[in-house]
Amino acid sequence: MTEGTTSAAAEGADTLTRLEQEGEIAADYLEGLLDIADLDGDIDMDVEADRASVSIISDTGSRDLQKLVGRDGEVLEALQELTRLAVHRETGDRSRLMLDIAGYRANKRSELSELGAKAAAEAKSSGEPVKLKPMTPFERKVVHDAVKAAGLRSESEGEEPQRFVVVLPA
Repeated sequence: MTEGTTSAAAEGADTLTRLEQEGEIAADYLEGLLDIADLDGDIDMDVEADRASVSIISDTGSRDLQKLVGRDGEVLEALQELTRLAVHRETGDRSRLMLDIAGYRANKRSELSELGAKAAAEAKSSGEPVKLKPMTPFERKVVHDAVKAAGLRSESEGEEPQRFVVVLPA
């Protein structure tokens, strides 16, 4: 192994350790929140795409956890920000942690990937740019990834909270 390879491997291990620590801090914070709210849920931690990922799941059905998702994921987004702040308070570093509750974000990712693929197909066939409705940063990222997978380019336009994706023809 060369020195560059060794340092890259050590850096990767350090990053993984840091992300696992973020997940543990987030899990502790969310456990406390579930206790206060008297809600049942299990915490699942992972590292995906260079960010900590924490999910709250329930064996008894996710009806109670839907309260933590809210309308259009608004409560979920707020809880994610609060959890990121809790991680920041403990580590001093900005966190890019992703939170999912009752599979909401996973389902949303699937729907958005399909939307991105359909918009890409429409842009290919019409030769015209396709503008989508305003989305959150998470939603735009998923759509951008789906468009890229379909072999086209996309851009975000507008100002928050009215920022939207435009799929460009080839």
